[in-house]
Amino acid sequence: MMGTVVVARNYLHYIRKYKRYEKRSSKLHAHNTPCIPVKVGDMVKIAECRPLSKSTTFVVVEVLQP
Repeated sequence: MMGTVVVARNYLHYIRKYKRYEKRSSKLHAHNTPCIPVKVGDMVKIAECRPLSKSTTFVVVEVLQP
């Protein structure tokens, strides 16, 4: 997985039975090009693209917060 980063996506899911929200998260694999310097903990914007490998279908577009 050279050039691939794992992005955690946090979101709220509504449960009708209890009328409350619960926190959920998912991991997405995104391709990182060498021209965009990304470090651990950075907030990034990703975009969907064609499948680059078995699990990589997103690409890092920009770094929002270093």
